[in-house]
Amino acid sequence: MEKTNYISELEGLTKAFTTEFGGLTPEELNRKPNASTWSIGQVIDHIITVNKSYYPVVEQLRAGTYRTPWTAKVPFLVNWFGDFILKGVEPERRKKIKTFPVWEPAVSEVRADIVSHFAEHQRELAGFVAVCSDLIEDGKVISSPANRFIVYEIGRAFDIIMAHEHRHLNQSREILTFLKKN
Repeated sequence: MEKTNYISELEGLTKAFTTEFGGLTPEELNRKPNASTWSIGQVIDHIITVNKSYYPVVEQLRAGTYRTPWTAKVPFLVNWFGDFILKGVEPERRKKIKTFPVWEPAVSEVRADIVSHFAEHQRELAGFVAVCSDLIEDGKVISSPANRFIVYEIGRAFDIIMAHEHRHLNQSREILTFLKKN
């Protein structure tokens, strides 16, 4: 996917989240369908947490302090990990996967302005994508922020981020539908 496509996709996702969830009360944003499911607010907090976890990796890459793990030197592994993670977060995938602890939502009760905070984050992320265009074009390989031995190209990381946001948009819609019925 091209940089401009990532940015326009982020804009579409931002609009969907703000349109569909921006009018919810803090109570609605924090209400869970059950004890083992996240609230819509927690889902949004999780997305922000995941996305921001990529910033230090790219900062290290730019500063020349990034240490490439041995797995990044094996093209088969780079492609396999990227494809595997992408398949795991595809919006159509019905099977739930447990997130890494580093990406768990920060709190059980999220801030009342989480949706506007998300929109602000998305604008920041679009800027981040724009400044990574050279890294995308060069096919630079990075580690997953959750496990340094899981590696993929930075362009694939943005594919994963987009799919992940779509997946959680769908999940949040399902939560809202459930909450309206109950």
